[in-house]
Amino acid sequence: MEALFDVDASEALSDSERRRVLARLGTPVRAVAQDERSQLRNRELATERVLEQLRRAARPRRPRTATEPTKASRERRLGEKRRRGETKRLRQPPDD
Repeated sequence: MEALFDVDASEALSDSERRRVLARLGTPVRAVAQDERSQLRNRELATERVLEQLRRAARPRRPRTATEPTKASRERRLGEKRRRGETKRLRQPPDD
């Protein structure tokens, strides 16, 4: 059984939710259920899956918090750059 939900035609979603769902899932939201032998139960399962997809897609994303590298990681990176530079310098022919 397949459940289909048209995001554009829905009046249940606010404008911001509609934009988020369209960006993440597209216009038609589909779910297929063939788990049970009963057609009614499969229809219920498909509807639940569509609702779960809509809930997840309509939820606003948590804003990203910018972080800085730790002092130790900066020192490791710079030390590695120095070692690579030294290796490359040693590969060059000597200056005469």
